[in-house]
Formats: sequence, C-alpha cells, structure tokens
Amino acid sequence: MADAIVEVINVNKSYKRGAQKIPVLQDIDLSVPEGDFIALMGPSGSGKTTLLNLIAGIDKSDSGEVRVSGTDIAKMSESNLANWRSRHVGFIFQFYNLLPVLTAFENVELPLLLTKLNKQERKKHVEAALDIVGLGDRMRHYPNQLSGGQAQRVAIARAVIADPTLIVADEPTGDLDKDSAEEILTLLERLNKEFKKTIIMVTHDPRAAESANVIRRLDKGVLLNGAKA
Repeated sequence: MADAIVEVINVNKSYKRGAQKIPVLQDIDLSVPEGDFIALMGPSGSGKTTLLNLIAGIDKSDSGEVRVSGTDIAKMSESNLANWRSRHVGFIFQFYNLLPVLTAFENVELPLLLTKLNKQERKKHVEAALDIVGLGDRMRHYPNQLSGGQAQRVAIARAVIADPTLIVADEPTGDLDKDSAEEILTLLERLNKEFKKTIIMVTHDPRAAESANVIRRLDKGVLLNGAKA
C-alpha cells in the first residue's frame, strides 16, 4: 500500500452565524494514499466542499491536523500557505474559473508565471498540457469561444501545469452535459492512472464517483466508512 499523501486527523470545523456556532465537520479522520483517486459524496450541506477546502489549504480547521506529504498545513501562516498551494495543489472548479480576457494558452500559463521558467520553457509546458487534454488546436481561443467541456479541459490543463502533489476537483462535471462530463471523467482517470496523480473529487453524481478508486460519504459533518468504487 502506498504511503498516505493526505492525512486528516481528528479535524473539526464550524462556522459562526451571528451568535450561533454551526458545526460543519466533526472528528474527521481521512487517509489518502499517494496515487489514489477518491470521491467525496454527500447531500448538500454535508461538509464535503469544506473538507476539500481544508485539504487544499483554502480554509483552516478549528482543531486537528491536516497533513499533506507530511506537512501540517493547518499550522502555516497565510503567506506560507499561499506559496504552498501554488506549488502543491491543482484546482478544478465546477465553473472553470478561467479569465475571460485571456486565451486558453494564457489561462494555462498563469501558474507558471510564479516559477523561474523562462518564456520558451513555459510555452513548451503549456503546449504539452493542452495536448494532454486534447486542446492543442484551441490554445488561441478565448473561454467564450469554447464549449463547457473544452473550458473545463483548459481548467484541468491549468491544474496540472505545475506538476502538483495533489489535484482537488469540486463538482468538476456539475455544469456539463452527459457527453462532456464523460470526457472530463475519462481525462481525470487518465491523469490518475497514466500520470499517477492523486485526485480528491467532490461530487453529488454517483456516475462521476464511479471513476474513483474509493468513495467516501459525508453525512451531517460525519465521515462514514469508506468503500471501493
């Protein structure tokens, strides 16, 4: 069994609504081996996106530990965390989060602007990433010239461009038609199997979850026992 790349240990998270404290996650323990593809499922409000955000370093827990490659990111300062995210996490969102004024090439290149790569090296990386997602012929197109499935593939190319430790995907097929959704899931499976990427995906769609190796369910902030997909 591969070593755990993500370890969530006794994590609790709540939000304040006025004077009220609303618990979102309760005593969460989760271990994700390197190279795994895990789907987090659960009804709306079950805490699955909150858990994903804690693992990705977007949010912080009230208590407990969140370790990625042995580093407890819950203890990092905001500036260190931002730097850590840029190097270690590739994000895929439901609504793509592409910048409309940039071409597909420029959107994918964005994370590399924070690296020491020169322009020619960046070009090589971007072209390779767009080829992997099957959009080498669309690199000069703007987001409004792409279909939903194509826009999501650009977002995936951007997520993997800096060779992240971890890919986190929040409802990556939620805004797509059936055929486009299947294309995206096939691409995620390829990134997992062929490129050995560790993927944690939040989804409410059982068909999407079937792409994962393991399905974990959350219910009212509690993580239920796991099952192989």
